[in-house]
Amino acid sequence: ALPGDPFDKPPCRGCSSYLTEPYVKCAECGPPPFLLCLQCFTRGFEYKKHQSDHTYEIMTSDFPVLDPNWTAQEEMSLLEAVMDCGFGNWQDVANQMCTKSKEECEKHYMKHFINNPLFASTLLNLKQAEEAQQHETAIPFHSADDPPRPTFDSLLSRDMAGYMPARADFEFDNYAEWDLRDIDFVEDDSDILHALKIAVVDIYHSRLKERQRRKKIIRDHGLINLRKFQILERRYPKEVQELYETMRRFARILGPVEHDKFIESHALEFELRREIKRLQEYRAAGITNFCSARTYDHLKKSRDEERLKRTMLSEVLQYIQDSSACQQWLSRQADICHLQTAPVLQRFLSHSTGRRSAPPLNLTGLPGTEKLNEKEKELCQMVRLVPGAYLEYKAALVNECNKQGGLRLAQARALIKIDVNKTRKIYDFLIREGYITKA
Repeated sequence: ALPGDPFDKPPCRGCSSYLTEPYVKCAECGPPPFLLCLQCFTRGFEYKKHQSDHTYEIMTSDFPVLDPNWTAQEEMSLLEAVMDCGFGNWQDVANQMCTKSKEECEKHYMKHFINNPLFASTLLNLKQAEEAQQHETAIPFHSADDPPRPTFDSLLSRDMAGYMPARADFEFDNYAEWDLRDIDFVEDDSDILHALKIAVVDIYHSRLKERQRRKKIIRDHGLINLRKFQILERRYPKEVQELYETMRRFARILGPVEHDKFIESHALEFELRREIKRLQEYRAAGITNFCSARTYDHLKKSRDEERLKRTMLSEVLQYIQDSSACQQWLSRQADICHLQTAPVLQRFLSHSTGRRSAPPLNLTGLPGTEKLNEKEKELCQMVRLVPGAYLEYKAALVNECNKQGGLRLAQARALIKIDVNKTRKIYDFLIREGYITKA
């Protein structure tokens, strides 16, 4: 039986046999529930803390719920049969139930589960109460988001298991129905042929369940919007990202919330270990307050820079015999020294060689354009950034700013792994428009 199936009961604690109704549940032991069959209950079975004089409950489904002629067991059997056979296949539903006719099943289901406004409102109230009890989850994808629309057979499409936004489905096992297209149940089928057709239908049901299982995993973990998922993943330090990559295969076992709690706990442990190591370094250097620690960090950085300069001569001596290797080393050091002036030199070289800058991006027909205001459209055109990517970057920066109470440019560049000049323009634009604030 499936997890959470009402028919999937644990065995009897006394004889380990399959429990059939009615059976007995101890009201004082548990959880997990202490269940006994009637035979073990009548002989006074005792186990560990359970005593034969404990209070107990009789567990049975032989009572009416919605209709005097339908027991609770038959109600559950009807719902399970409709789930297995499909809505409208009332003859198959009646054959699976064995206790009601085709007309009775259809009439009862339509009356109490389809056309019953009281039952519908009760379900709605139960759903709203359940949603109110749930706390904020770690799932970054919501059904209201505009789903990504990758080009067919592109790299992103393959990474997303061929996700088709119009159908909200994936290309996994896309031809499962082909095995059923020529099957027709007729009365003159032999027993072997009939059993073979039933086996094919059972195989098809198992493939449908696998489809549903994979879709649920991808939706629950927010893997539909792959780019947003990658942006959230980059929030962690490199060591935690490696753990995240290693533990990703176990995410389907833990579930989305528990898996994110597991990763967050390891990220917190990593931060604590790093902070403890830093404090131990201060203690070993004889530092007793944080004011002295800041001075120590500043002087340590200066000492490291001076040490690097002193070792340059010993490094270049290794290449003194090879003029080409020496020239390459000197060029590399010059690039490091003039890193700050690189954008200016690049613009100068582009003008001197006659290269033209790229024209503004045409946003016509691109997904997400309708969600932008005029200033945002102008930014996307000049920076040559598609609206969907801009909206994801904006949401990530605004969310991080709300968490931290402010955002620095270095933090924005750590969140958005694109060209640093584009990141600076997006950051300055969001500051200027008031979406985020500086830390």
